[in-house]
Amino acid sequence: MLVDSLPEQRAVTAPAPPTHRAIRSLGLLGSVGILVLVALASIAIGAKELPLEQVWHGLFHDTGTYGDVVVDERLSRTVLGLLAGAALGLSGAVLQALTRNPLADPGLLGINAGASAAVVTAITFFGVTTLRGYVWFAFAGAAVVGALVWFLGGSRGATPVRLALAGTAISAALYGCLQAVMITDGAALNKLRFWTVGSLASASDATIVQVLPFFAAGTLLALGLARPLNAVAMGDDTARALGANLGRTRALAMLAATVLCGAATAACGPIAFVGLMVPHVVRSFTGPDLRWILPYATVLSPVLLLGADVVGRVVARPSELQVGIVTAVIGGPVFILLVRRRRTAQL
Repeated sequence: MLVDSLPEQRAVTAPAPPTHRAIRSLGLLGSVGILVLVALASIAIGAKELPLEQVWHGLFHDTGTYGDVVVDERLSRTVLGLLAGAALGLSGAVLQALTRNPLADPGLLGINAGASAAVVTAITFFGVTTLRGYVWFAFAGAAVVGALVWFLGGSRGATPVRLALAGTAISAALYGCLQAVMITDGAALNKLRFWTVGSLASASDATIVQVLPFFAAGTLLALGLARPLNAVAMGDDTARALGANLGRTRALAMLAATVLCGAATAACGPIAFVGLMVPHVVRSFTGPDLRWILPYATVLSPVLLLGADVVGRVVARPSELQVGIVTAVIGGPVFILLVRRRRTAQL
């Protein structure tokens, strides 16, 4: 486990020269442009081929035809991908700063495991069969596990090591229970086999409305923590010397990560590598300053998620691969390459 392994963040983050700030600003603007293009591709390209004029007609002249219905479904799917991607990227960046571990992701603190266990409970013991029903169970499970990790990690005396160990232990226990239930309950296994790999296919307007408040609240909270998390990432002694409230900052960071990842997991299932890889890549060209890492992660994480979703729809036509499978297949080798080239494990 690589904790307290960001030495470049132990020094006080000096203000970037005006030239660097201008370059980063232009880069962020360019990232927004890329995101717009990927979002348009997500609407225009799918498992079912549609002419571009029919896609355009479906966006602006909905008359209830087959093509219009398909475009409406893709639009909901794209919006959910934008929200979930941003949430996963932000939560990953926050957790990497909180644990001072460049390889941390939302799964490290047991948030994904909590959501998954809650969904299994909802399906097996309460007979819940629809996304509308178990989205709240998933979010509640993520929130409960986040609070439990915070408590076991020492509450206001929590340290990165304690939080990571508590999250790992709880994840192992929950996944063991989850597998036991799924093996003994065939109905639960059938209902969960698509959700557990992560997918945007079940996106709907109702789902987006349900999780949107959590995405908005978590995003605002995470972005507002950029400065105090910069201090925390420098080490406890330096953070105290700078006047940072370690307990409050860690509590709010845990809350932001739990809300963001919990909402994304509830709506889409557990999706790997987005919260791990994107903040890590962003840090390589923005530096350790979270005032830049968080906005970049917010924009570029949906690029990865939506791009992977488009690839999954194209490579398996007329069927499709779930986005969680595509991010794992693409993300694993790419991340190994990044680690080997940049020796990120020693940063």
